Amino acid sequence: MKKIRAMSPRTLARIAFVLGFLEGTPSVWGELRIPGMLVVSTDAAATAANILANESLFRLGLALGVLAVAFNIARTPVLYVLFRPVGRIAALLMAFFALIAIALQAGSILLELPVLVVLKSGKDFGAFSAEQLQSLGLLFLRWNGQAFNLYLAFFGILCMIVGVIICKSTFLPRILGVLEFLAGLGYATYLWPPLANALYPYNLALGVGELALGFWLLVFGVNVERWNEQARATKLLEAQRAGEGRESE
Repeated sequence: MKKIRAMSPRTLARIAFVLGFLEGTPSVWGELRIPGMLVVSTDAAATAANILANESLFRLGLALGVLAVAFNIARTPVLYVLFRPVGRIAALLMAFFALIAIALQAGSILLELPVLVVLKSGKDFGAFSAEQLQSLGLLFLRWNGQAFNLYLAFFGILCMIVGVIICKSTFLPRILGVLEFLAGLGYATYLWPPLANALYPYNLALGVGELALGFWLLVFGVNVERWNEQARATKLLEAQRAGEGRESE
């Protein structure tokens, strides 16, 4: 954390973009694209056949999911330090929801791990028929989908918090905060999947706000002078509040 704090805010902004890109791309492929190629949601036998015939592709999806979690973890302290000048409570709230989202993202991957064991080691489960094992494998994959929907929802809440923080900041354009908030609102619809499915693809199209923020962080970074000014002002205000709190005791 000390090394991160020692970095310039412009460097932090670009690192946040790079880590976000490295998280988002594996996540899309590992949790959406590759499962979409293999899973037939209404046919356990077809799903099992697809996975067993493309075992390497399925394992690649798992590996990409794990990578996404690792990059997500790495990005969280960078975002915390980047947005700390706006306020300690706001930055902590952002980090809190980031950790919840990461836990759900990791949990969704863990639900995929038993699938190959169930499908490939059927002979070791004498009490289950092949059809039952295929159904069990599909059940794990459906649970994975539900957990990933929850991850998207909490990631959406995280984006909304980041949007509010950007609007309160002086070192990034407020329009980026508005666009990021709308992107989060679209993802948050997955708290109720029927609503998300009814709004698809328009809810995910709002994710263009994330792209706009990422582009700005990569190309322009942040206004370093204003970042430093807001950081000093926030520290002074927090010190004053702490002093008032000690006096009241």
